[in-house]
Amino acid sequence: MDDGVQFSEGSSEAIAHRLALAIHEHRLPPGAKLSEDEVGEIFGVSRTIVRAALQRLGHDRLVTLKRNRGAFVSQPTPREAREVFEARALLEPRTARSAAQRATPKDIALLTRHIEAEHSALHAGEPGKALRLSGQFHIELARIADQDTIRDFIIQLVARSSLIIALFWRRRQALCESGAHDALLRALAAHDGDSAEELMKGHLLDLVSSLDLRNAPAPAYTLSEALAQR
Repeated sequence: MDDGVQFSEGSSEAIAHRLALAIHEHRLPPGAKLSEDEVGEIFGVSRTIVRAALQRLGHDRLVTLKRNRGAFVSQPTPREAREVFEARALLEPRTARSAAQRATPKDIALLTRHIEAEHSALHAGEPGKALRLSGQFHIELARIADQDTIRDFIIQLVARSSLIIALFWRRRQALCESGAHDALLRALAAHDGDSAEELMKGHLLDLVSSLDLRNAPAPAYTLSEALAQR
């Protein structure tokens, strides 16, 4: 599914969006240094524009800005990982229940296309893209639930979850094994709030069980390759 976001080419918003996409798709690993000069050269923009983009990502906590050292993709700690998934476990099951009560045929059709895009990414050997789409699925449920404030929280938590998974995921095949989104879709289509709530609880527990909450080395990467046009 396309993000549907349009920015002026070469703007700080466009650069921030491209960097965020690379982070969410695990092309830029936690701890990766984002050199202003190198990012500017890759995108053909000034350091001023790059700096503004990095500040935007710093506000979203995807990037950590270190005085006299530069910008780095954020590295969540094991403690933060637990806190993020505890917060999701508090918010998302009830949100799934509300979404099941409010889902329209148009919503079901949109989520169906979304899941198809997830499966296509997996079959194409793009697990990072599939994970990004998976996170957006959770955000869509909050939209369908018509809970704007909670949706804002979930957007932040899903963004942190992406970094957590990049660092601590020990069972890469878990995404391929999971039919949780398909089951949730069926519950929504049936307007079965009880099932949707329980399925979401189980889904989040399964995600946590796939994490090895110990410090893990970040994989090697090349900044120019990570930021190549996709």
